Amino acid sequence: MADQDTLGYEQARDELVDVVRRLEAGGSTLEESLALWERGEQLAKVCRDWLEGARARLDAALALESGGAGEGPEAAEEE
Repeated sequence: MADQDTLGYEQARDELVDVVRRLEAGGSTLEESLALWERGEQLAKVCRDWLEGARARLDAALALESGGAGEGPEAAEEE
């Protein structure tokens, strides 16, 4: 397994899909299932962090494009 800090979004997502598949298939011991669950939680966090970073970059780009504050997706939600 790759180090959590070096995983790209797609790698983490693919490994998470594999973890879920293995858990759903059953046949693992309780200890193995717990280890898989914990790894799945780590991978989900990696994916979440990548997506949050992407959203922040998009929001920043949209704010620059629109000329500054009060013009992003957050402003539309407030109206």
